[in-house]
Amino acid sequence: MSWIPPLLVAIPLLAAAATAGLDHVTPQPVQDALVIGASAATTALAFVLLWHAEDHEVVHWFGGWQPKHGVALGVDFAVGPLAAGMCVVIGIVVTLSLLYALTFLREAARLFDALMLAALGAMCGFAMSGDLFNLFVWLELMAVAAYALTGFQVERLGPVQGAVNFAITNTLGGYLFVVGIALIYARTGALNLAQIGKALAHGPAGGLVIVAMTLLLCGFLIKGAVVPFHLWAADAYAVAPAPVCAVLGGVMTDIGLIGVARLYWTVFAVPFGQGHGVGDVLLWLGLVTAVLAGTMAFLQRHLKRMLAYSVVCHIGIMLAGIGLLDTSGLAGTELMFLAHALLTASLFFVAGILHVDHGLIDELHLRGRGRGCWAPAVAWFAGTIGLIGTPYVGIYLGHGLIDDGASELGRSWVPALLWLGSALAGAALLRAGARIFLGWGDDEDELLGRAIEEDPLERAVRRPILVGVALVAVVLGVAISVVPGLGQRAEYAAGRFRDTSGYAARILHDRAMPAPGSLPVTIQHTSVDSLLYASGATIFALGLAFAGLYRRRMPRALAPPVRVLHSLHSGVVGDYVTWVVVGTAVTGGVWAILLR
Repeated sequence: MSWIPPLLVAIPLLAAAATAGLDHVTPQPVQDALVIGASAATTALAFVLLWHAEDHEVVHWFGGWQPKHGVALGVDFAVGPLAAGMCVVIGIVVTLSLLYALTFLREAARLFDALMLAALGAMCGFAMSGDLFNLFVWLELMAVAAYALTGFQVERLGPVQGAVNFAITNTLGGYLFVVGIALIYARTGALNLAQIGKALAHGPAGGLVIVAMTLLLCGFLIKGAVVPFHLWAADAYAVAPAPVCAVLGGVMTDIGLIGVARLYWTVFAVPFGQGHGVGDVLLWLGLVTAVLAGTMAFLQRHLKRMLAYSVVCHIGIMLAGIGLLDTSGLAGTELMFLAHALLTASLFFVAGILHVDHGLIDELHLRGRGRGCWAPAVAWFAGTIGLIGTPYVGIYLGHGLIDDGASELGRSWVPALLWLGSALAGAALLRAGARIFLGWGDDEDELLGRAIEEDPLERAVRRPILVGVALVAVVLGVAISVVPGLGQRAEYAAGRFRDTSGYAARILHDRAMPAPGSLPVTIQHTSVDSLLYASGATIFALGLAFAGLYRRRMPRALAPPVRVLHSLHSGVVGDYVTWVVVGTAVTGGVWAILLR
């Protein structure tokens, strides 16, 4: 099945070229069928690849340039169950977004569909790539598509500003990444990830490798919107069309975390694996991201900015799972990625429906206007409960596996902070849903700041399609934690992913990795502590949402820190660049101290 991985890239990229090239030749129904068919075919092949990757790593060498005597000169796709699962999730979210866009952006130029397909091919290529330079190529291809999609409504100033902030910040991340590649190549003379890991396993890593690791991982952390590199995310999400936000928030931003995990376990685990320096920094970055972004979500009134900070909050939780550097934490991150992608996409779809119906996307101005819209209301509340992690709903199982990993490592304080972050973000979404769909609460709240100008959408849409797509996404996302056998397969995939020596043997010497045997098909249970934390987070989110609806005035003690938080998220790209530089320098400095 080694012929499947290149097809996951070739099909969407060729379809993108055909869509753009035949724009004025073929009728719109034919073009729509081509776009949806290409995305659906990519998703179906990803499912087939996942089936085969469970037994063995599927490797494709382009041009037949296979390693000789353990030396890799060619370019490869190396696909285990984790990478294949990533491709499945990416395909599902992009396909749902394209279906949604058929009516939501009916008047859009065909370039929109071409950009979405290019992003799909690039994300799949990134998930499967076993070559460091090609990780950069796929990363930049998806980034360029994302910049164009964010500023797609170029006739308006807001999308242009959001896209420029997005592009400048993330281009700086790409620059850091390519400098890191140059340093690693200078040190090892290799670009294949397994080959680099093998070269670094002999002798001390040294300061050069620490600098290279800092640049590479910070490049991914910028793409992943991890604090303090997160400032671009809300600006971009606020102005992008709803189906674009679903892709950005559901899969594209999160994919940087998989890059962090891939580089650590294939390249840096052996030279830096003796201590916990790398993992400790990633863990603390994740914790700060979860709590800070959850707080910022609660301070928003613009629904897409609120959802943007919810995305960043959950990225923090997933990064903390990676930072634990164990199988349970990585497995939890996998499952959280799956549930989070679908639930976040569904909430952005609902926000788009509200924008179409009322020309607004402001929580306070929409108060009570969603009464009677039962299907969007159900999707919103179900998606929110799933993102909080209520027991056995949505992200719960993934969150619980991260909790278990932290407890096994003697870090029992980690789950409390992570659940606090998800509760804060969930409280914001519950408050917004209650105000919009139930008409609860006041129509003014000084805690949430000033309204953001929003142009109404004058579109004739097929509303049942929009609602149907949102409901499909939320149902799939909510059910993740009760799919029999999914938790066990996630732990197996994480164990395979962490097998550095087995991966190198498979890539460089074509040796088979151990088969999994028979995996159980049962609903995986978590610890009692996770159940209690999840229940407590749900209760806390409900209480905080109620307090946010009926609080008469902001306590004086909260006013100064709220003003500081709003001022730090200034919308000025120069400030964002400063935080990127400072954050990279501090992260590298800490690693230099811990790893020498």
